[in-house]
Amino acid sequence: MKFFVDTADTAEIADLAATGMVDGVTTNPSLIKKSGRDIMEVTKEICGLTDGPVSAEVIALDHATMMKEAEVLRKIADNVCIKVPLTIDGLKTCKALTSEGTMVNVTLCFSANQALLAAKAGASFISPFVGRHDDNGLDGMTLIEDIRLIYDNYTFDTEILVASIRHPIHVLESARIGADVGTMPPNVIRNLFKHVLTDKGLEGFLKDWKDTGQNIG
Repeated sequence: MKFFVDTADTAEIADLAATGMVDGVTTNPSLIKKSGRDIMEVTKEICGLTDGPVSAEVIALDHATMMKEAEVLRKIADNVCIKVPLTIDGLKTCKALTSEGTMVNVTLCFSANQALLAAKAGASFISPFVGRHDDNGLDGMTLIEDIRLIYDNYTFDTEILVASIRHPIHVLESARIGADVGTMPPNVIRNLFKHVLTDKGLEGFLKDWKDTGQNIG
């Protein structure tokens, strides 16, 4: 499963990229606001930190204006992936852009039927929001299972990009189901490294090494 970082914080992206864990980046209007930076400037910098897709979201709600905004955003770099909402106009824009060879991430997916529509529109990625699904008393992982089954039934090329990931269990379950991508905040990726037995083992090794009185190099 590919890991995308869900942030517009370039320092976090650069640090995680050094571990080999970053296959792409997703942003949205809220993350751009949090960064406090100009969308064009920060997106260009992010595109230079990874060779993978970098999702940049249109703000318009109508197809014609979405296309105008997409034209501006996709000129930033070759690895920009245009993010559009799962609406009729969003899917019209998805179809038009993918027909021109531009990557498109269809976001705010909350049902398998919506995911089916996005795949038929040629989406490069579909972004089902598992955390928000869970928040509303539904099972986000069941949604991922349904989308995986439907996509496999018809061999759609659209990649399942699990979004709104809140914790490592979401990552584990997404990988077990066979999701193509998980996009997550930096703190969730960092939590994947953590295990009490790893910490305990390292503590023991370091204590024993200190007792040897040796030094490497």
